[in-house]
Amino acid sequence: MSVIKIFLPFCFFMMTTGIHAQEFPTEKVIPNNELVAYLKPEVKNAIAEEKGVISNAVLANYFREKFSERYFYDWKNFDERFKTHNNLYPSSEGHHTERALDHLSKYPGDAKWKLPFNYLTGEAVDAYALRHLARQHKMVDIAFYYNYKQKDTTYLNYFTSQLQSLNQALEANKFETIDDGNGVYEVFRSGYRILNWLQIHNMFLGEKQYSDEDQLRTIATLLQHGANLFENNQEFSSGNHQTRGMSALAMLSILLRDLEGTDKWYERSMDLLEQHLSAEINKDGFQFERTVHYHMSDIKNYFYVYQLAKNSDINVGPVWEEKLKSLFISLEKIAFPDRSAPVFSDDTDAPWAERNNISGAMTLGYLLFSDPGMGFFATNKVESDMYWYLSGNQLGMLENIKTKQPDFKSLAFTETGYYIMRNGWEAKDKMMVISAGLDDKKPDHQHGDMLGIQAIANGKVILPNYQVRYSLEDLELFKNSLVKNVALVDDELQGKDYKSNKGGSGFGKFGELPQPNTIVFESNPELDLYIGSHDGFNNIGVEYSRQVIFVKDDFWIIKDNFNAEKDHTYKQIWQGHYTAEQAPNLLRSTFDDGSGLDILQLQSVDTVVSSGQRGKQWSIVSSKPQANFSFITILFPFEVFDARINEDEKTPDLKGWQLNIDTPWELKGVDLKSLIKGNTGFLFSVSSLKIENTQIDISASSDIYLKKTDSKILIQSLSVKPFKISFTTKGNLKKGNKQEVELQPREKFEIYLLKF
Repeated sequence: MSVIKIFLPFCFFMMTTGIHAQEFPTEKVIPNNELVAYLKPEVKNAIAEEKGVISNAVLANYFREKFSERYFYDWKNFDERFKTHNNLYPSSEGHHTERALDHLSKYPGDAKWKLPFNYLTGEAVDAYALRHLARQHKMVDIAFYYNYKQKDTTYLNYFTSQLQSLNQALEANKFETIDDGNGVYEVFRSGYRILNWLQIHNMFLGEKQYSDEDQLRTIATLLQHGANLFENNQEFSSGNHQTRGMSALAMLSILLRDLEGTDKWYERSMDLLEQHLSAEINKDGFQFERTVHYHMSDIKNYFYVYQLAKNSDINVGPVWEEKLKSLFISLEKIAFPDRSAPVFSDDTDAPWAERNNISGAMTLGYLLFSDPGMGFFATNKVESDMYWYLSGNQLGMLENIKTKQPDFKSLAFTETGYYIMRNGWEAKDKMMVISAGLDDKKPDHQHGDMLGIQAIANGKVILPNYQVRYSLEDLELFKNSLVKNVALVDDELQGKDYKSNKGGSGFGKFGELPQPNTIVFESNPELDLYIGSHDGFNNIGVEYSRQVIFVKDDFWIIKDNFNAEKDHTYKQIWQGHYTAEQAPNLLRSTFDDGSGLDILQLQSVDTVVSSGQRGKQWSIVSSKPQANFSFITILFPFEVFDARINEDEKTPDLKGWQLNIDTPWELKGVDLKSLIKGNTGFLFSVSSLKIENTQIDISASSDIYLKKTDSKILIQSLSVKPFKISFTTKGNLKKGNKQEVELQPREKFEIYLLKF
C-alpha cells in the first residue's frame, strides 16, 4: 500500500500529461488542482516536492516568480512604482477613481454576460456598454482604486468575483456569442480582456488578500481564453480584431510558456501577427485601415509582444522590426508642424477634436529604437497607462531624450492614399493632406472624404476634419461628406448605403464609397501638384476631378472640375466658422491670435450657405445649375490682419501674385484666369499666349504653370488631361519654324528663345 502511495502521484502526472498536452479545454475553466497536470515535464521535475507532489501553494509561488521575471515590470517593485506613478501623473487618481466608481455603480461583482439585463440603477444595458464590459477596461481602474483606498479588499474581491462570474456564465452557456453580434469571447474583446486582466493580476501578486487559489483561478481563466483564441483563429482574418486577439495570445504564450500547448499558441499567434504585419502595414508604412486611431492601436498590439519577447530574449525576426519601425516613421511623416497629426476617418479617441495626439506613440517608438527623429515628438513621460509596460531602463531614457527635427517635406503614401504638401517644420509652417485612398479589403472605417483635404497654417488647423464616437447618434453625419472639405454634386453624398453593425453598438459603415484615381503627385521647389479623380458621381452622369496646387510657400489653389450632359448644381464644402466678406466669393475664418484663412473664388459662384452641428460649422459654396463648371479657389492663410486678402481692393495683392492683371504676355482663353508674379504665372483655361517673339497655341483650353527667363520659357501642365502645344518662333530652330509637343499631366517642356 505504501508503494502505491509513493508512485500514484507520479503515475497520475504522467498519464494526464499525455491526455492534456495537446490543448486546454475551451468550454470550461480547469480547476486549480488540475493545473499541475498541464505543466511541461521539465517544469514538474524542477518544482516537485517530496514524493512528486506539487501543491497549489508551490505552483502559485512558481508562477509568481515567473511573472516577476517575464512581465513588463517586476511586481515585487509595485509599491515603489505606484508612488512614482502618482508623482508623475497626479491627475490619475481622479481619472481612475471616476471610472472605477462608474463601473462599480453599474455592475455587481456577480455580473451577467448576456443581454438583456439591467444596470444596478435599473436602466437597461445596451450593446455598446456590454462590449466595454467584456473588454474589462474599467476593471483596471478598480485595481488602481484598491490601491488608492488603502488596499480595501472590497475592490480586490470585486475583481475576482467578476472574473468568476464570466467563468460561471461560460459553464452555464449564458453569455453573448459572436452570432449575437456582441460575442464576449470575440477575438478583439477577449484579447483586450486578457491584456487588462494580466495587468491586474500582476498588480495584485504581492497582495496577501490575493490568495494562491485566486491567482491560480486567474491563470486557469486566462488559459481558457487562450485556448479559445487558439481554436478559433486557425487562419488569417483581415483587421485589427484578430491582431488584438493574437497579440494577447502571444503574450500568454510567453508569460505561461511552462505549460504544455503554449508553444503551439506562440507559433500560431506569431505567424498570424507576422501575416498581419505583412498584409496590413502597407509598403508605404501606414496601417491599411487608414486611420491614426487604428494605426496607433496596432502599434500597441505589436509593442506588447515585442517588448515581452525582448524581456525574455526571444528573437521575433526581421519583419517585425522593419514593419514596427515603419509604423512610427509614417506617423512622423504625416505629422503637423506642431507635432500633432491630422484626423483620418474613424479616429475616435476625442470626439470632435481636430487633431490627433501622437506623442505617446512616438515616445514608445523612441524607447524601442532610440531614433532622434521619433524623439522630436516624444515627451519626458509616457502616457500614464503605458507607464506599466516599460522597464526601469526605458523610463530612465526619458530623462534625456535626443531629438532631431524631421527633414520630411512633401511626400506621398501611394498605397494608402495620403498625399502631404508641406513647406517645413517650424511652428507656423503650412501643411496640407489630401485623402485619396480606399482599402479594398476592409474599408469599414472609411469616411466620405474622397479627395478631401485638411490644412494647418500659423499653428491653427485652418481646414479641419473631426474625430467621431461610435455611440453618438449623429455618427453617420460625421462620417459622411457634409463635414469634410470636399466637392459635391446636387444632394449626392459620397458615402452611400450606410449600415449599422449587427450588434447595435453604434459602429456603422458605408456599403458604397467612391473609387479614387490619383493621376499625378509631384513636388518641386516652386510648387506641389496633386491631380486626381473619383467615380462618386458617375451614378448621376457627372465626371469629377480635383487639382491641388501648393504655391510654395504662399497659398494653395484648388480646382474642382465637373462635366456632364445635363445641368447640375456643383458644390464645395469648407469646414470652419466663416463670414462672407464679399458673398459668396470671399469667405473668411479667423482665430484667437488674429491669424486666419481666406477662401477666394476666381470663378463667380452663386450662393453660400452655412450649417453646423456639435459646435462645428461648415459653409457650402454652390454654382448655378449648369452642365460643366470648374471652381478655381485660392486658400489663403494669413498670419495677421494686414496680411489678409484685402477685400476693399478690386485686384488684391496675394503675396506679390497679381490676379487677372494685364501682362506683357498676350493671353487668350474662355474664362481665362491668371495669377502672375514677375515672369512666373499660373494660367487657367488658357488656349494661346504670345511671349515676345514666340506664339504658343494649346490644343484644348488647359491649365499651365509658366516661368520665363532671358533664355527660355518653361511650361508645366497642371491639367487633368493631356494636351498638345505648338509654338512658332521668329528665326530658325533645329526642326523648323513650327514645333508641336504633347504634354501629359505634370510634364514640362522648355522653349528656348532666340535673340536677334
